[in-house]
Amino acid sequence: MNLINCLKKFLKDPDARFDYLSKIGVFNFMDDEKYLKKKYFLKMGRELNLEKPVTFNEKMQWLKIHDRKDIYTTMVDKYEAKKYVADRIGKEHIIPTLGLYNKFDDIDFDKLPSQFVIKCTHDSGGLVICKDKNKFDRRLAKKKIKKSLRKNYYYTHREWPYKNVKPRIIVEKYMENKKDGELRDYKLFCFDGKFKVMFIATNRQGVGDTYFDFFDNKFKHLLFTNGHPNAPVLPHKPENFDEMIDLAEKLSQNIPQVRVDFYDIDGKLYFGEMTFFHWSGFVPFEPEKWDKKLGDLIDLNKIV
Repeated sequence: MNLINCLKKFLKDPDARFDYLSKIGVFNFMDDEKYLKKKYFLKMGRELNLEKPVTFNEKMQWLKIHDRKDIYTTMVDKYEAKKYVADRIGKEHIIPTLGLYNKFDDIDFDKLPSQFVIKCTHDSGGLVICKDKNKFDRRLAKKKIKKSLRKNYYYTHREWPYKNVKPRIIVEKYMENKKDGELRDYKLFCFDGKFKVMFIATNRQGVGDTYFDFFDNKFKHLLFTNGHPNAPVLPHKPENFDEMIDLAEKLSQNIPQVRVDFYDIDGKLYFGEMTFFHWSGFVPFEPEKWDKKLGDLIDLNKIV
């Protein structure tokens, strides 16, 4: 998109304008409730009900304000979460760490293998994948990572757990499932320690659309979409589906709602991350009734 079109979108689209001004910190002073009500209206096209939230997306916003525990900060820190998770389900489910750094220039690329992944510990999206070090664009990677390190991810969506995460860089082993030829993401939604719904993300590194396919706890395909279309060919049921559920439930105890992500690498499960606010609660479900159905699974009465 050229500069003229960007300017036109900024002037005509209040949602795009709000997003841009948020990214540059204009609304950092705004209290969370006011900010979330404004953003929710722009994203969802209706008022946010924080007094009596009903839908999944409404309850996401309510939880941002009312469910704040210090341990959540550890859970979303991509480095600190590894020890937390290993203590609960075993270190064999942790993707090996190749290095932890405060700045990009500290990374010694000569000591890294041909393939690796660079992530920021404090945000979502600060990620660079290297499949061949000889062809790796280090300059472009540095630009992206440095930009991510400067941001406090909390201010973009007011996801409180990220507010106090220390911005660092983690380099991990590159992982790929040989059977599927990609790194499939299995994302399990748990409610007070009970698994109810999951989706499988496919074609994330391929050409064209990423696909999200939702399944219930019996692995029945659910006929709705959220953010991405369904795959033209449904992903197969993972062989370790039951183990996946068991591990997710162990990690989600005493949490009203959390999404626990795993990768299946040649039959072995590896922890991905814990996400408290799927799409940050700003992406509609189609058909809309699923927003209410998933919202019914979140019991806010237990929040003190």
